[in-house]
Amino acid sequence: MLILKLKFHLKSLFLKWIYRLLYLKKFQFGARLTFRDGFHLLIEKSGKVIIGNHVFFNNFCSINAMLSVTIGDDCIFGENVKIYDHNHCYQNKSQPISKQGFSTAAIQIGRNCWIGSQVTILKGVTIGDNSIIGAGVVVYQDVPENSIVLSNGEIRKRG
Repeated sequence: MLILKLKFHLKSLFLKWIYRLLYLKKFQFGARLTFRDGFHLLIEKSGKVIIGNHVFFNNFCSINAMLSVTIGDDCIFGENVKIYDHNHCYQNKSQPISKQGFSTAAIQIGRNCWIGSQVTILKGVTIGDNSIIGAGVVVYQDVPENSIVLSNGEIRKRG
């Protein structure tokens, strides 16, 4: 068990510095950022990702930023969480979708949030502090602080 923890710690340390070299000031992170296997970070030209202290990403999570993704302190992410601050434009029916560009809106995830496995967080969303997002949820609208979002999309007050 200790060897496995050491492996993840060393791998996280290595990847954090690779991402920092690759993205320079576009990627900022606090103390004790940890991620497991398959973590992927993509920051486009004008994008920025800021991750707070004591944040954990489980296996196969990804962050794709064209504008801005901010994650507060003490957050945990289940396996296969996907975060996208952009979407394809598709209004012009006479032009291929792949040629229409993207629309972007910043994502803000508050402090002390638990994002369950298989969650997708879409552009323009703010998730308030102390919130829990259940497994398999697609988050497309804001989530108030101290909330629980169930897999059927229902939002309940926490506590």
